[in-house]
Amino acid sequence: MSKNPYRREHEDIRELLRQFENLRAGRSHGFLNEESFERIIDHYDDMDDLPRALEASDAGIDQYPYSSSLLVKKADLLIATRQYAESLVILEQAEILDSTDIDIYILRTDAYLALDQQEKAAHLLEDALEQFEGEDRLNLLFELADVYDDYEEFDKIFDCLKMILEYDPNNEEALYKICFWTDFTGRNEESIRLHLQIIEEFPYNELAWFNLAAAYQGLRLYEKSIDAYKYALVINEKFDYAYRNMADAYIRLRKYRDAIEALEKVVELARPEDVIYEAIGHCYDRLRNHAQARFYYRKASHLNPEDSKLLHKVAHTYMQEKNWAQAAKYLEMALRISNNNTEFNLAMGDCLGHLGKQKEALQYYAAAVAHKPKHTGAHEALIKGLMDAGHLEEAEKQVQIALKILQGKPLFLYYKTAVLFASGKSREAMIVMEEAMEKAPKMLKKLMDLSPSLLQYQQVVDLIARHKRNRSL
Repeated sequence: MSKNPYRREHEDIRELLRQFENLRAGRSHGFLNEESFERIIDHYDDMDDLPRALEASDAGIDQYPYSSSLLVKKADLLIATRQYAESLVILEQAEILDSTDIDIYILRTDAYLALDQQEKAAHLLEDALEQFEGEDRLNLLFELADVYDDYEEFDKIFDCLKMILEYDPNNEEALYKICFWTDFTGRNEESIRLHLQIIEEFPYNELAWFNLAAAYQGLRLYEKSIDAYKYALVINEKFDYAYRNMADAYIRLRKYRDAIEALEKVVELARPEDVIYEAIGHCYDRLRNHAQARFYYRKASHLNPEDSKLLHKVAHTYMQEKNWAQAAKYLEMALRISNNNTEFNLAMGDCLGHLGKQKEALQYYAAAVAHKPKHTGAHEALIKGLMDAGHLEEAEKQVQIALKILQGKPLFLYYKTAVLFASGKSREAMIVMEEAMEKAPKMLKKLMDLSPSLLQYQQVVDLIARHKRNRSL
């Protein structure tokens, strides 16, 4: 026996290639059987010499016209060279010779898909499923799932994966894929039933526990999902995606400390990710631990410096602490990346307003309105800013603009009332206030928040009392 089988194999293929070259040149050559031609074709295919590989397949078929395996190899090469119609003709011949070769159906599927004939591909595989069992049937089901994906029959993808798992409950590829398609199709109840059956037979299948948990999560049964994730983690304590999803469930339940603990395990087990640091920051934010929230938002921002939302979140933690100057610094950085973000402009306006820079604040409020004209909060901020700065005439103009753009939204009738009272136009203000109360009586509190001193006006008190009496009648 040769001590170097690789060298022997290399010598064998060299000899086969020499014999093939003799055949091509019309010289005498040694005997080449079907397997020899298959090896020659594979060699040229591996070398990306497809024309020579096709030539070898033709030569082999000339000598062995009833060899389905050589026909299949030629069809594969035709598909690789985009000769799809020709490959289908060859594959039909191969199927007549050997209808049990699964590669025939897979290659025909590839050709149909390349010709944008997805329905033909699907019907072919659906019919072929009746002929095959075991691993071959599973392979066809995976192929069929891909075809359904290609022409967006998403529920049928789920059905294929379900059939695979009913036959082979521990099939990892199907377990990974069905988790995604369960979420995508919303078929959580079916997924729960399927995975409970798998777990009953294979209680240490961590992916089945994970998928069960994800399906519970899809139904917002967060306590059940957490319990299932915990089982998956008992089986595999380094299952970082289980910790990740479990953290999300804890956040939904407002159990932020538990969520932080789970997210810290993700950081320990996987490479650093900005979304994980951001999630930890969010949990600390909810716990009103602004310093820790800021720490993790900054870590997230270092990993993703182009994400302006992270800089805004850092600024928000400073705003919660009334540290307006520091908040403004981070908002300035966020606005350099996303200068027409309405939320950022409004926050910057608020910070500058608290820093006594009213003129600059108004510029940011105006920018927010300009970038998003139908944003109610932007109009409110600009009008209130103008009122606070004493620009009542401009405030009245902005109220009219808001009423026009937002189609007479009653909220801005209350703003108009406040502006008119502040401008000394009390008679006009009373008419507008009465209109506002007719349209949206529950918004009266907004007016009182804007101008608490209005309750000192007897006519205002009388109007409110009269409306209360009329509503109670």
